[in-house]
Amino acid sequence: MEEFLGYHSEWNLGSPGGWEYQRITQELGKLAWKRIQPHLGLEIHLDFDHGYLNPVPAFAAALLRAHRQRHKDKAAHIVLVAEPDTLETVVENRNFVQYLDGMEGVTAGLAAPQDLDYHQGNLYHKGRQVTLVFMDFNNDVLIKMEKDVPLTALRQAIKDDLVVNPRGMEPAGAKGLFEAVTDSLSGQLQETTVSRTPWTRQLYERATTGPKGETIKDLVSWTRDNWDRLVLKPVQGYSGEGIYIGFKSEDPDADLNEALKAGNYIVQDLVPLQLWAEESPWLFPEEQRVGLQSWQTDFRCLITDAGLIGFLGRFGGIPTNVGAGGGTQALAILPGTSPPTEVVDQLNRAICKVPYSALEEIREEVNSQAVAMGHTYLLGPIKTAWRPRLLNEAQVEQLRLYCVNLWADAVQLTNWWRAGQLDDFVHLSAEEEAIARTAPWTGQPALMASDGLFSFGCHPKE
Repeated sequence: MEEFLGYHSEWNLGSPGGWEYQRITQELGKLAWKRIQPHLGLEIHLDFDHGYLNPVPAFAAALLRAHRQRHKDKAAHIVLVAEPDTLETVVENRNFVQYLDGMEGVTAGLAAPQDLDYHQGNLYHKGRQVTLVFMDFNNDVLIKMEKDVPLTALRQAIKDDLVVNPRGMEPAGAKGLFEAVTDSLSGQLQETTVSRTPWTRQLYERATTGPKGETIKDLVSWTRDNWDRLVLKPVQGYSGEGIYIGFKSEDPDADLNEALKAGNYIVQDLVPLQLWAEESPWLFPEEQRVGLQSWQTDFRCLITDAGLIGFLGRFGGIPTNVGAGGGTQALAILPGTSPPTEVVDQLNRAICKVPYSALEEIREEVNSQAVAMGHTYLLGPIKTAWRPRLLNEAQVEQLRLYCVNLWADAVQLTNWWRAGQLDDFVHLSAEEEAIARTAPWTGQPALMASDGLFSFGCHPKE
C-alpha cells in the first residue's frame, strides 16, 4: 500500500505561515484529548508532541542559520515585517517574535515596513540595528503599499540580502509552473514532485494535451465541456480568493468568462473530493446530538534548507481557509506502520457514544482556552476538530523525502526562471519581476510551504 495518497494544490515560496497556529492547535488538541479520553474506554497512545507538530523551533533555527551566514558571530536582532493593520491582530507573528526574543543571544521585533530606517549603510528599527528580516507579505502587496508610502528602507534591505525569505524565491511558487511540471519539465524534476502535481494548464484559447495525454484542440471549449471536474485559480492568488470550483458554480459561463477576462488563470484537475475528506465527530446543537460530519482537509508541509520542519492541519469546506469558515486540526503520530484507519474508526465510534452534554462542556473549555491563546478569527474562536488527524511514522518518513525533493526542485526552478527558461509559465508585472531579481535565491536558509490535499488512508471509501 502507498504510504499516502493525493496531490499538492499549491506551493508558497513568498511568505508562508502556519507554524505558530499548529503549535496552538496542538495544545488545544491535547486539552480536548485529555478531557475526552476518560469517556472512551480505549487504550490508545497518540503522540501529540512529535517535533514536526511544533514547527516553531525549527523555523527559528533556520532564521539563525541565515543570520550566521550573513553576520557570523554578531548578535542577532531579527525583525518580522508585516502589514501595518496586522501588527495587533495576527497572533502568529506576535508570538513568534516573543519566542525569538526569548532565545539566548537573540533579540527580535515586529514592525510595519515604513518603521524601518537606513543610515550609514545599516538597517534600523527603533534605533536598533537589524541583522535579518522575515517579510510576512508577497511582492504584489509590497507594490500596493508603496502607493501610499515609500518603502525605501525595505527595498534596500532586499537588495542587501537582509530579507531571509528572498523575493527571488517567489516566482517558483507561481501556479503556472504546474503546467511545466506536468508536461515539458516532468522528466527533469523529482518523481515525487511530478506525481504529486495535478494536471494544470494556463487558461486561454489554445491547443494542448489533457489529463490523460489526449489532444485538446481548444482548451476554453474543453474547459466548458468538462466544467464539473475542474477548478480555475489565479496564478498568484492566495487565501482562496478568485477561485472558481466547477461543480459549485451557479453560472459556469459567467465564471469562465470572468477568469478569461482577468487573465493569468490556470485550469486544473479537481483533486477528487473523497480523497482529501475525512469523517469526524461533531456536535449538532439544534438536534442536541453527536454524529459524524464529513470535512475536507488539507495538509501543509513547512520546509527549509534543513528539509521538512513541520505540518499544519486544516479542515472545513472548499477551500479550507479559516477566512472561508475552515478550522485547524491537531495532528497525532502513530508508531511504525500502524494503520491510521483502524484507530480513526475506533475513535469516531467511541466519541459518538459520549453524551452530548459532556462533549458540549469540553467544547466550551477548549473554546475558552482558544480565546485566551488568541486562536480567534473575527468574533470568536477558530473551530477545531474533535479528534486529531492521524498518520504513522512510515507516512511521516515519506513526507520527509517528498519535502527534501521539493526543496531541491524549487531551487532548480528558481535557477531556470532567472535564466529566462520559464518565461512561458511565470508571468509577473515589470514591478514584481524587478523586485524578484534583486534577491536571487540559490537554496540558502528560507521557508517554503506545500499545501497538500492528502489522504493517510482515512478518506471515505464510498
